[in-house]
Amino acid sequence: MNVLAVGLSHRTADLNTLEQVAVTQADLPKVLHQLQQSPDITEVMLLSTCNRIEVYAIVEAFHGGLTSVSTVLADKAGVEPTALYDNLYVHYAAAAVEHIFSVASGLDSMVLGETQILGQVRSAYAEAGEAGTVGSALHNLVQTTLRVGKRVHTETGLGEVGASVVSEALADAGDVTGRNAVIVGAGSMGALAASQLRKSGVGRIVVANRTMDNARRLAENITETGGDAHAIELAGLADALADADIAVCCTGARAVVVKDEHVLPRQGRPLIVCDLGLPHDVDRDIGERDDVRIIDLETVRRRMDASATSDTAKQTARASGIVLDEVREYLAGQRSAEVTPTVAALRKQAAEVVDAELLRLHRRMPELDGEVRDEVGKTVRRVVDKLLHTPTVRVKQLAADPASTDYAGALRELFGLDPAAPVAVSKPAAHTPKHEQIDTDGETQ
Repeated sequence: MNVLAVGLSHRTADLNTLEQVAVTQADLPKVLHQLQQSPDITEVMLLSTCNRIEVYAIVEAFHGGLTSVSTVLADKAGVEPTALYDNLYVHYAAAAVEHIFSVASGLDSMVLGETQILGQVRSAYAEAGEAGTVGSALHNLVQTTLRVGKRVHTETGLGEVGASVVSEALADAGDVTGRNAVIVGAGSMGALAASQLRKSGVGRIVVANRTMDNARRLAENITETGGDAHAIELAGLADALADADIAVCCTGARAVVVKDEHVLPRQGRPLIVCDLGLPHDVDRDIGERDDVRIIDLETVRRRMDASATSDTAKQTARASGIVLDEVREYLAGQRSAEVTPTVAALRKQAAEVVDAELLRLHRRMPELDGEVRDEVGKTVRRVVDKLLHTPTVRVKQLAADPASTDYAGALRELFGLDPAAPVAVSKPAAHTPKHEQIDTDGETQ
């Protein structure tokens, strides 16, 4: 089995296409289950952010897995799979591992080096775990991915070069010091928007959200850090926008949230709207008005394309080197792990042979003293363990070489192991317990 990555992002698709394929949190369990129903997919998670939709799957076969993923994504967009082919990118096996490591490191982000993606990968894993579509293979991959992402941000200056999509949108908005702001959406993006607005010196913040409890929670967090904030229901959005200078919209809703009737005539006081939702949160007709300026994800992308520097290139090269080193180490570990079930089956077979021979000794010499029999048993087992130790350790080391022979197959041939024996030995560990979680350090909790 190998990992397959299929997706589309700001690099391959325009905003309209990304909006068509975007998966909301409410739809995510259904989409994950649709993906796992494929006979070629054993484990799967889906990463959906403001500028990418990616499926990571453990597949039995490349073509079958690719067809299944493409079909589900196209069905989500309401189009034929062929309509998405020009926008999709596909990575398989080692290339898929390199891609997810690069994504978590911020190397593939619209805003190079941004750290928010690390938390988004963690959330995607957690949501797939809740849906029951994660097993040991994805667990180990994501655990390593989060560690690699953190290592890149710790050991390079890429995190300092990069910023979040929110901060780049606000930078495009100009000086907001002392201005009134509205945040529409109280999720993770809303919290990030609050943090960036506070750093930018904004004055009063109003948090509007469909769920009032979540709006209150975010407003309280802002207040606790010294900000001036209060929460409202979406029904009060028009009044809040009338008194605002800037609005950041990031709800993740399927339909438009900020409509034309919510933005009253401004009377010489222009409104800047940062629409960071995918699909978009703001009625596009609003952007045609003279008293409103909309900054959307496409605006941020153009801004970032124009801001590349030589320092960015140096930090990117350092980060890429770390990613490639980690990919090699991960793949070596996977190749070594692949031979482990065969080694376990060999040891199991040896133990069964020892037990059978000791039983035969007992039947042939029932008068043998009990202490002597126990000592003979211990001696035989020690001999077998010593004989197997060096070759089984060495075979794992040799298997880590990408150009190595099929050592697992060789062991099965040399010792006459049943081909099904390694599968039977490893079967109990096929899935990660549901209670296991991982944090941004990539450690099991």
